[in-house]
Parts: sequence; C-alpha cells; structure tokens
Amino acid sequence: MASVIRWSPLLALSLWIFFFIIIACYAEKAPYASFARDATSAPPSEYFDYIIVGGGTAGCALAATLSASSKVLLLERGGLPYGDPNLAHVTGFRKTLADTSPTSASQLFVSTDGVFNHRGRVLGGSSAINAGFYTRASNQYVVEAGWDSRLVNESYGWVETKVVFRPRVLEWQSAVRDGLLEAGVSPLRGTTYEHLHGTKTGGSTFDENGYRHTAADLLEYADPTKITVHLYATVYKILFGSSPERRTKSYGVLFRDSKGNRHVAYLNSGPTNEVILSAGALGSPQLLMLNGIGPARQLRAHGITVILDQPMVGQGMSDNPMNAVIIPSHRPVEVSLIQVVGITNAGSYIEAASRVLEQALTPALVQHFARLANQTFPEATRNIQDVIILEKVMGPFSRGYLELESNDPNDNPRVTFNYFQDPRDLQRCVQGMEIVKRVIESRPVSAFRYPFSTFQSLINLMLAIPNNLRRRHVSASHSMEQFCVDTVMTIWHYHGGCQVDRVVDRDYRVIGVDGLRVIDGSTFYTSPGTNPQATVMMLGRYMGQKILRERIPQ
Repeated sequence: MASVIRWSPLLALSLWIFFFIIIACYAEKAPYASFARDATSAPPSEYFDYIIVGGGTAGCALAATLSASSKVLLLERGGLPYGDPNLAHVTGFRKTLADTSPTSASQLFVSTDGVFNHRGRVLGGSSAINAGFYTRASNQYVVEAGWDSRLVNESYGWVETKVVFRPRVLEWQSAVRDGLLEAGVSPLRGTTYEHLHGTKTGGSTFDENGYRHTAADLLEYADPTKITVHLYATVYKILFGSSPERRTKSYGVLFRDSKGNRHVAYLNSGPTNEVILSAGALGSPQLLMLNGIGPARQLRAHGITVILDQPMVGQGMSDNPMNAVIIPSHRPVEVSLIQVVGITNAGSYIEAASRVLEQALTPALVQHFARLANQTFPEATRNIQDVIILEKVMGPFSRGYLELESNDPNDNPRVTFNYFQDPRDLQRCVQGMEIVKRVIESRPVSAFRYPFSTFQSLINLMLAIPNNLRRRHVSASHSMEQFCVDTVMTIWHYHGGCQVDRVVDRDYRVIGVDGLRVIDGSTFYTSPGTNPQATVMMLGRYMGQKILRERIPQ
C-alpha cells in the first residue's frame, strides 16, 4: 500500500485546482460604459422586449444577437471580468479559483459525490474560468440535436471571429501530440476546430500573449442603444400571470442589487416578448424550482407555491468524469493550457497541461514521490517542473439530479452526478487510462520523466494526493477501475437539468409555460465535443437568430 502524506484542506483544494487550468478573462473592451452598470443604479422598474437571466457563456451571445432589433436586458449576478489582474492573464488562475469570497468570479461547490467543482459568477460565466480549449461539436451531435447545420456553422464563425486563436504548440504539448500518435491515437489532424477522431490541436480563447477572451467579448457585437446590462443583479422571482388562453405566462422578473434593494423588470406587451433563463446547468433548473416549476413534492417541502408540477426539472444531471496523472519532470517546460487532444475510439479524450502546480508546492510533492519510488532527492531540490496528462470520459451515460438546498438563489443547489454509476463510463475510463499509460511510456513523453518514475509510481502518487473528498481504497493501487472511482475529478463540463423534450421543447420554450425559455447547457443530454464552451456560445447566437426570425419574419 502506498504511504500516506498529510495535507491541509487548503492545500488539498489548491492541488485540485492546479490539476486543470481555469483562468479568467481579458479582451478588447466592449463599450460597456454605455450599457453596463452596477444594478444599484437600476431604476425601480423598467420595460424590455427580452429579459435574459445570466450573462454567461450562452447569455452574452444571446443578448448581443437579440439587441440587433429588440430592447434587451441582461442580468448578471457577478461583475465585469476586466481590470482584475487575476482574471486578466493565465498566471492569475490559482488566485482566481482559491478566492472563496461571496463575490468571487469562481463559485466553489462540492457535489454529493465528494468532487470539488466551480461555476462562473462573472460576466462571461464559466467561459471566464475554464481551460480555454475551443472545439466544435461533432456533425453527429448537430444532427441529433435537430439543429440547422448551415446556421450552426454561421454561428460558430460569428463566435470564432471574436474570441478564438490558434495556440502556439511548444515543447511539452508537441511531445504529447507525438506521444498520442505513438500510442495509436491517429491520424494526425493538424490544427482544426472540427471534432475529428485522432490527434489534433484545437483553438484557444487565450491569445498569443496569454490573455483570456470570453463570451463577454461577444457583447462587442451588441447595439449599445438597445441593450442594458445590470451587474451584481440576483434574480429571485419570475413574475407569472395568465395568457388569453388561460395558460401560465411570464411577464417579468424581480431582482436585488448588491445592497439588497429590490428592482422589477417587466416585459413590454406583445406575444413575442420573453424571459429567457441562461443561468447555466445549476442556475437555470434552480431558478425554475424556486419559482414553482419543478417536482411538486420537493417544492412544497420548501414552502414554494407550485406553478407547474414538472418532475423532470433538475433531472438528467451529468458531469464528464476526469482522471489525471501528474508527472514530476526534470526538464524545463512551458506554461501550457489544453491545446492538444486525442479523440480516441474508446470513448475518451486525452489532454495535457504543464506547469499548473504552484512552484512552491512542487519540491514537497516530488520528495513524497521519491519516497514512493524508493529514491532520494536532495532536500534543496529546485526547478522541478510538473506536467499533467488527463483523460475525460465522453458522454457520459451516468445520470444524477439536482435538488434545492435552500430558497436562496445565492446558495448552491445540492447536486449529485453519480460518477461511474453506469458501467460503460467506467469501462471508458479504464480504456482511456490505458491509453494515458501508453502516452506516458512513449518515447517523446518519456524524455520528460525521471528515469525511475514508472507508471505505477505515478499512480501511487495520485492516490496520495487528496484531489477530492472520496475514500481511497487499498485496491486502487492495482485496480484501474478502483483508481478511476477513487480519484475522479471534474473537467467542469456538467450539464442537464432542463433537457430538451423533457423540460423545454425543440425551440427551448419551457413546456407548459408561455413567454419563458431556457437557453444554455442545462438543456444538453451529453457534453458536445471535447469542450462544450464553443457550442454553448454558438447556441446563444443560433437561438438569438431563430428568435429574431420569429419576431421579424423575412
């Protein structure tokens, strides 16, 4: 059995944060001074054609598009992503994620599965705190979603013009690319945004200088005379009345500013005006439940008046499992984010990063690694680099659920993802980790390892690091199935809760309610591509175009 090292809770969380690269955003500023302001300056009441709740990955694209010919209000519970140096550049990611203050851009939550996770709380949403990798959904995904492929491609292009860049692939990422090919993940696809089996380099929302670009940048497309953005605005009530057909119909929202003052935003009269939830896979089902749309029994238990008994709200929650291997390296390496990906035939994606651990922690980590490998390092070891290879299970098949924790929209809901509940996900993880092993043992990647560092010693090192709150089993050292279960992490691609044909129809209208839509990742059954942010931004643009066509027929 591997020896155990003691870690403080803060160190455990910090180490988990470093497993993956989540940094915040920088961009050429949209003319925010003309249309974005702190919600404390909002009038007591105002009127709009569209009220969008959530200025995140989908919401910014949607708001910018709708403003072309409609009066739009975008309500964001966080602030602007610009001006904070920790949000501005790749080097500030650790402090961003370690910030647990009430207004942090990255809101920590822990699922009942015992896995650390985050959700965006800033204009731009989770596109401001993710790994920056950009890739489109597969053609099959588009077909199964029932989307218009021509409009999909136009919408992707609209996003890419503003926020996507070709990354510079340096030494470590090049070694991983070549290692993937040696491991059989072929063919080599070059640099492409398309979802193609084999090994490829994707796009990045980090520019050549390491600055982050997010969905907030898409507001540069907005008509500043037709859009209003209220920051630090927390929506707590959706207003409902009755349509002439005696159906429940939304007509506005109530929100509070950072000082607790109440404001109301109404929809202008007209059959096409709507409230649209784009609050994300946690926020959108939570808001529906808090406003009486959800499982009646659960709502009554929280003292919530039932508007519509809809048992599928909060169901179908999924998070793609991710397992990783840290490799202490004696070679200098670049700071790299996710750039190269192996899209395997085993139902998993292989990715890599480098120098994402805090330098001050690395010598202690390597000393422990040396003890596990029965080796000795000088106590004054310096300049130890870290490189990471990870695998993500596609899909996934496993499903969980979301429940209310309280009646406060500022609180995280309680979410269970049921990682590996479906044995097909576990099989994919095992097969993916077998590919990771071949990549680590490949000639290009072996050049970065210490000579004594076997794959087994690296597995034992991972088991010694408390990257989650789950129990470690002795068998995990020699059972890859147990290793997957014990060391599972998130890759922040969780989705579901308001799925199409269950909670919303194919036009993303909430079934059984008029004047209310949900447009974000909560509507997905599976995560698109190797990173969903491209498709979530695309969806905001895509549905904005479709809604405008309904409003103003050609």
